[in-house]
Amino acid sequence: MLSDMRGITGVILLLSLVSLIKANSSPTITTFVYNVCEDFAIGAIAFQIEATDEDNDPLTYTLSGSNAAYFEVNAATGHVAVKIPLDRESTNVMALQVIVSDGPNQTPGDLTLILLDANDNRPIFDQPSYDISIPETTAVGSSLFKVSANDADTGAAGVVSYSITMVTPSNGVGLFDIVSTTGEVKLKGKLNYNTLGTFYRLQITATDGGGKCNTEDVIILSSNIFSIVTVVDMPDLDPQFVGTPYSGAVLEHTGVGHSVLEVNAFDPDTGVDDPMIYTIEESTPPGLFEISGNTGVILVKGDIDREVVGDTVTLTVKATETNDNIHGVKASTTTTFDISIQDINDNKPDFYKCAETCVVTSQFTGEVLEHSLGSISFDMTVRDPDRNSRTQLILEGPDKDVFSVEPSFTTVDTVVQLLVKQTEKLDFEKVQQIVLQVVAFDDEETTFRSTATVTINIKDTNDNSPVFPEDTYKLSIAEHSAVDTVLETITATDPDTMDQGKITYKLLPENIRQYFDVKPTTGEVYVKNSDLLDRELRSLYTATLQALDSETKPGTTVLEITLTDINDKTPVMNRESYLEFVEEGNNVQVKIEATDADEPDTVNSQIKFSIKPSTYSPSFTINPDTGILINSKGLDREALDPELNGRIQLTVVATDQGDPKLFSSVPVTISVEDVNDNVPAFKSPSYTFSVKEGQKGALVGSVYAEDLDQSSNFNRISFRIIDGGFGSFIVQSSLHTEGYKGDISVDPDIELDYESSRKSFTLKVEALDLGNEKDDVLVEVNVVDVNDERPEFDQVAPLNVKENTTITDPVGKFTAQDKDGNHSLVYELESVNCRCSGIWEPCSFFTLNPAGEVLLDLDYVLDYEVCDLALVEAQVVDKYTEKGENNSAIPGKMEINIEDINDNAPEFIYSDSVYVVVAETASTGTSVARVTASDKDSGLNRQIDFEVTVVQFENDKNETADRKLLFEAVTTQQQDTFIGIIQTTESLDMTVRGRYLVTVRATDKGGLHTDTVLKIFNIDETFKVELEFGISEVEVQSKLFQITRALERATDAHVKIVAIRSEIGSQSRNIEKTVIVAYFVYSNGVPLSTSDVDKGLADPEHFEELKALGLSSITEVSEKEDPGDPVKYALLGILGGLIIVMIVLTTSLLCTRRNYRRKLKAAEAMKSTVNSDNQKGGPVVPGTNKYTMEGANPVLNLHYDTMISLDIDEQTSDVDKVSLNSLDNSDFIDSGSFLSLHIYSNAGRP
Repeated sequence: MLSDMRGITGVILLLSLVSLIKANSSPTITTFVYNVCEDFAIGAIAFQIEATDEDNDPLTYTLSGSNAAYFEVNAATGHVAVKIPLDRESTNVMALQVIVSDGPNQTPGDLTLILLDANDNRPIFDQPSYDISIPETTAVGSSLFKVSANDADTGAAGVVSYSITMVTPSNGVGLFDIVSTTGEVKLKGKLNYNTLGTFYRLQITATDGGGKCNTEDVIILSSNIFSIVTVVDMPDLDPQFVGTPYSGAVLEHTGVGHSVLEVNAFDPDTGVDDPMIYTIEESTPPGLFEISGNTGVILVKGDIDREVVGDTVTLTVKATETNDNIHGVKASTTTTFDISIQDINDNKPDFYKCAETCVVTSQFTGEVLEHSLGSISFDMTVRDPDRNSRTQLILEGPDKDVFSVEPSFTTVDTVVQLLVKQTEKLDFEKVQQIVLQVVAFDDEETTFRSTATVTINIKDTNDNSPVFPEDTYKLSIAEHSAVDTVLETITATDPDTMDQGKITYKLLPENIRQYFDVKPTTGEVYVKNSDLLDRELRSLYTATLQALDSETKPGTTVLEITLTDINDKTPVMNRESYLEFVEEGNNVQVKIEATDADEPDTVNSQIKFSIKPSTYSPSFTINPDTGILINSKGLDREALDPELNGRIQLTVVATDQGDPKLFSSVPVTISVEDVNDNVPAFKSPSYTFSVKEGQKGALVGSVYAEDLDQSSNFNRISFRIIDGGFGSFIVQSSLHTEGYKGDISVDPDIELDYESSRKSFTLKVEALDLGNEKDDVLVEVNVVDVNDERPEFDQVAPLNVKENTTITDPVGKFTAQDKDGNHSLVYELESVNCRCSGIWEPCSFFTLNPAGEVLLDLDYVLDYEVCDLALVEAQVVDKYTEKGENNSAIPGKMEINIEDINDNAPEFIYSDSVYVVVAETASTGTSVARVTASDKDSGLNRQIDFEVTVVQFENDKNETADRKLLFEAVTTQQQDTFIGIIQTTESLDMTVRGRYLVTVRATDKGGLHTDTVLKIFNIDETFKVELEFGISEVEVQSKLFQITRALERATDAHVKIVAIRSEIGSQSRNIEKTVIVAYFVYSNGVPLSTSDVDKGLADPEHFEELKALGLSSITEVSEKEDPGDPVKYALLGILGGLIIVMIVLTTSLLCTRRNYRRKLKAAEAMKSTVNSDNQKGGPVVPGTNKYTMEGANPVLNLHYDTMISLDIDEQTSDVDKVSLNSLDNSDFIDSGSFLSLHIYSNAGRP
C-alpha cells in the first residue's frame, strides 16, 4: 500500500512540475515557395530557407524527401546549394521537405520549388529530314511542305523561328522562302527543270527566341535539318527544231519519192523526251512534197516544173509531241524554209511586149528623130524560161547596118533596144521608115530560136533659128519715165513652119531687166522701174534683145538706150553733219557747203541756204549764198538743257531753184564747252540710316549731291567721311541720274555689335568736285539688333499622367528663352522613350505640337503595367534667326511619370489542393483552407483583402442550401502575393456529410474584386485512420514529408494529418512507437475508409517504401461512446482533484524520508550496473526509465550524463527529477515480419 501511495505521489508531483515549466516555442517557417533557376551550377546557392524562432534559439536545417538528393543545405545558415543538376523540363515544380529545429523543437515544412526556365534545350525537328518532289510547274507562292521543331524550354526560349540558311546549288537561293513562325516552306521563284536545276538541298535552321535565367548573356540555340527538293520535269515546253534554218534543193522533173531533206525536232523537256510526229502544214505552191511522220524526211510527191512553180517552194513543217502537255494539248512547233528548184535547159527564148502583163509577140514599132544618136526603145523584152540559159541577139534586113542590137548576149530577162550607128542615114527629107528583123537563139542549143519584125518611124526636127531685121537699134527716153512707157516694138522671123506664131522675146543680160523689159509675145520694149532711171547716175544703157523659137533656138540684136535730164536731184550737203566746239561765253562761225547733181549752170543746180526753226535757232544766223553760220547771242552752258550735254542741234537747209524746188538739210552741232563755275550741293540737309549688327561690308545708305556744271570734268563729285566714323564705315562714289551717289557701308573688316556701348554714329560726309569745290552733310547711322542668339530650354519639372487617360489638353509644355528681342520659337519632337519592364525603348505615347505642348497620342493607351516612365526629348528652333545656329545647343527633356490607377482586378492563383474539415479542425478559429491572389497594379492598388461572402453546403445528394458565414478570411502577405487563410468562425457540425461551397472575394483598395469558390469537404470521424510506426516521434517528424508522399502515392488520395503522438509498448520498456492520425480524401472529396487505405498500402509496390519508413500497422478508430452530461463529469473532476490534493498534502511528509533513502540506494546501484548488448554504455537507474545511453528512453529520447541528478542539486532540471514509466501496454511488431493490420478499440487505451 505504501508502495502504491509512493507511485501516486510521484505522478502527481510530475504533473505539477510539468505545469510549472515554461514551454519553448517551435521555429516558424516563413516562406514555403521559392523560385530556382534550373541552370544553377553544382555548388551554387539556390535559395535560403527562411524561418524564425520567437525564442531566438539557434536554428538548424535538414532536408528530406525524394528531391532532397538534388540539394544540400548548410545546417547552420539554411543556405541550400545545388547538388545534382536541375532540369525544369523533367519537372517544373519540386517538393522539398525541410525540418527546422531550435534544439528541443522541430518544425517540418513542405517547400515548393518552382524551377525557372533557362534556355538549355535546342529546338528538335519532328522528322529527321523533309525530302519532297515537286513539279517544275508548281505555282510561285505554293506551300511545299512544313517543318516543325519543338523546344522544351518556355517563354521566348521555347518560341521557335525558322529560316533557310543555305541552298545548294547557289542559284536556288531566291527560289524558296519559309514562314519564320510556322515553318511553312513556300516557293518564291519559278522553277525550271532544264535551265535552273533538277534538285535543291535546303538547309533549314530552327532557332529559339533565346533566354537566360542565372546568366547575364542571352543564350540562343538552334539546330539544322536538310531537305532535298527534287524538281520533276513537266511537259511545259514546246518542241524545238534542230539545225534551223533548213534549206534544200531538187532538180525540176525529179522522180516521185526522191528524198530531198530531213528535219529533226526534239522535246526540250529532257525528263520527258516525247517522240515527235511531223506534218507539212503549208506549201507554196502545194502538192509537190510530202513528209514522213516519224522520220521527218521530205520526199518529192509530184512533177516539178521550175518554169511553172518558180525557183523556190516554201514549206511550213510542224513537229507535234505524241502526248498531251500540262495544258491538256499536244505541244507543237513549226519551221518555215525554202526548197530550191534547180533548172534544166528545156525551153527556147521568146519576145514579149510588157505593159501590165507580158505577152509573146513578133511585131514591134519604134520612133527616132532624124540625125539623132542614142537608143531606140520599142517595148521589146527577150526571155528564156530556163534559169541558166545564154541568149544571143542579131539583126537581119537591108538596113541592119544603120543600127546595132543591145544587148547582144543575155542570161536573164532583158529589154532589147536598137542603137543608132549611122545618123546620116536618118534624114526625114529622104526616108521616113526603116524595117528590120531581130533574131534570138539559145547559145547552147541554137535550134531554140525566135524572130521579131521591128518597124522604125523617122521623125522631123527643127533645124532653123529666128532672125532680126537689124543688128543694132538706138533708142532714147527721159529719166524717171513712167512704168510701162514703150520705147520701141522690135520683132524677128523664123523659116520653120512649126515655129510660126511661136517666137518669144527676152532682154539680156538679166540685170538690165530691172530698168527695161520686153513683152514676150509682141516684142514691145518698155520702162520697168521709173525710180532707177536716173540720168545723174547713168545716162546710157546697152541691152541684147533675144528671140526664141519653139525649141528655144535663139536670134539676137543690140539695143542702145539714152536717158534725157529732168530736175530730179536734191542738193547734197558736202558733209553729213557739222560739229563745232566753243567755250561758253565765246562766238562760233561755221561754213556750210552743198552741191546739186543736176545739169550744171541751170536753175536745177543753183542752191540757197537757210536755218530750220528750232529751240535755239534764234541765237544763230546764216548767209543764204555763202552758207556761213554765226551766233547772234552769247552762249551759256548752264542755260542749256542738261540732257543736251552742252550740244545745240541746228538744221541747215539747202534748196535748188528748179521746178519743182528740191532741198536737203544737214545737222549742225554747236558744242558749248563747260567751265567750272558751280560748286557741289547735297540733295538733303541731313541723312538718317539703320544697319544690322554683325554684317561686315553691309550697305548703310546713300547720300546724294549735285554739281550744276554739266561736264564730268567739273561736275564729278567724290565723297569722303571726314568725321564720326571711327574707322567703322567707308563711302564709295558713283554716278547717279541726278548727280552723284555716295554709298556708305560698314568696313568689311569691322563687325558692328549692338550689344556694345556704341549703338549709333554721327558721320560728317564731304562732297568734293575736281576743282576742289566742296559741301558737307551730317549722316546719323543707327545700329539695329540682329537675331543671332540660340534659344535655350527652361527646366521642366517631372510630370505625372495617369494611365488610361484620354485627355486632349496638353499634359505638359516645353518653354524656352531667346536673348534676341525678335524671335519666333517653334518646337520639334526629337524622341520619346519609355521605361517598359525596366528597359528603355522608343514609344509613341506622346506627341509635340509647334507651340511646345506635349499631347497624348490617342492612338495608343497608357498602361502603367507596361511602361511606367516616359522621357520626351524636344528641340526648339528660332525661325527668325538671321545668323548662326537657329536651334538650342542642348535638347529639352521632359520626364513624365505614368501613374498607376486601379484598373486591374485581383487574380486568384490556381491551386490543386484539396481542403477538408474533420473533427479535429472543426472548432472555432481553425484554419481549413487558403487562397492566394495577386494584383497587377502597384502601391495601395495592389493590396488585397480577402473576405468570405457566401457559404453554401452541398450534401451527398447534391442538394445545396445557404448557410450563415461559418468561415472567415484572414489576409496575410508574402512578397507580392497575398494569402487568405480561411478559418472557421464557430464549431462546425460534423454529423452532416457533404461539402461547403465557400465564396471568397479578393478586393483591392480601389474596390475591384474577383470571386472564387472553394470546396471544403466535411469528413466525419468514421473515416479517421491511425497508422502505427515503429520509430520515434522525432524520426516520424523528420520523415513526415516522405511518409505523406508515400501514403498519397499508395492511395491516390490527399492525406490530412491531424495528430502525431508517441506510445510506449507494454512488453518492452525500450521499444517506442508513434501513431499518425490522418484522413484520406480523394480530390473529389470522397474519403477513404480504413479498409480502402489498407488495400492501397498492402500493394507490394508501395509496401516496401512504407515499411522502410517505419510503418507497422493501421488502426481503425471505433466510434466514441457518448460522453454524457459534461456538467456532471466536471463536478466529479473537481471533487477528485480536491481528494488528490488532500492526499498529497497528507502523505508528502511521510514520503520525504523514504524518498531520500531510495535515491541514495539508486546512486550506489549505478556504480555496479553493467552495459547491455543493445546499449552504448553507462549505468541505469533501477526502478526508473532513465538510461545513460542514447535512445534508451523511448518516450523522451533524452541524453543523460552519467552523473545523473538525484534532486540533491537544486539547479537540476525538473524534467530530470521526474521518473516516467515507459513500459505501457503496446503491441510489438517484428520489423522483419509482413505488415499485419490490427483493429483496436479505444476502450482501455491510456
